[in-house]
Amino acid sequence: MPFPNFPEKYRGFPVMRPEDTIAMRRRFGDFPKVPPPEGLILCLKTDLPHRLRWSIPVKKAGRIMGDFYLVKSTRGQVGVLSNFGIGAPVIASLAEEMIAWGVKRFVILSWGGALQPNLNSGDIVIVDKAIRDEGVSHHYFPSGKFIHADPSLTQKLQSLLASATIGATWTTDAPYRETREEILKYQSEGVQTVEMEIAALFAVAGLRGVQSAAVIIMADRLANLKWESPSDMGVINRSFKVAYSAVIQALGEGK
Repeated sequence: MPFPNFPEKYRGFPVMRPEDTIAMRRRFGDFPKVPPPEGLILCLKTDLPHRLRWSIPVKKAGRIMGDFYLVKSTRGQVGVLSNFGIGAPVIASLAEEMIAWGVKRFVILSWGGALQPNLNSGDIVIVDKAIRDEGVSHHYFPSGKFIHADPSLTQKLQSLLASATIGATWTTDAPYRETREEILKYQSEGVQTVEMEIAALFAVAGLRGVQSAAVIIMADRLANLKWESPSDMGVINRSFKVAYSAVIQALGEGK
C-alpha cells in the first residue's frame, strides 16, 4: 500500500479480497478465459462497443458484471467493459477486481450534466480532479474535497482531444438531491460537470497504484439551475465516437 502514514482504517487488511471474488467467478464459469488487458475502458454508454463494432472492431470475450470486449486492433491490450450499471460502488468493485486481475490503466468514458453555461450537449470534458460527494472514496483516502486523475494518462488524452475542456467534475451519489445552492457554488469554482462515478475510480486507482483518467460527454444540463434533457443525441453520439477512439489510442500506447 503506497501510503503507510494513513490512519489504521486505511492501513488494515479487509476480510474480503477481489482475488477471492475472481476465483469464485472462475469457479462458476463467469469470468473471461483470456489474459487481462493492460488498459481498460469503463464505458457508461452501454451500446457503444457494439454500435461502433464495424469501424472499431471488438471481440466479445465474456462477462464481468457486464459485457467485456477486447479491441482487436490492440491485440488484446485494450479492453472495454459496458452494461454493468451505474454509481460509485459498482465502479469501485469493478476496478478492484480488474486491478487484481492485472489491469494497469483505466479510463472511464461517461456522460454527465453540464454545470457551466458555455457547455452544450456533445461537448467533451477531460477530468483532472473530482469532488468527493459520494461515499466510496472516503473508505480509500482520508476525507478531502478533491481526488485527482493520473496526470500522465490525462495528458495523453489532452493531446488526442485537443478541443476538449479540461476541468473538475462533481461526483455525487444522489442526482435527485442536486440543489440550486450546490450548483451555484460549484459554478463559481469553475467545476464543469456532474456525474456519479469518477471520484470512486480515482480513489481505488490511487490507492492501488494504477493509472486512471476520465472523459465525459455532455448530455443534460443544469447550468440554468433547472434540469434540461439532452438536446441532440446525434451530436452526443458523434462525440462518443471521437472520444472512444482517442481513449483506445491513449490506453494502447502504454505508460
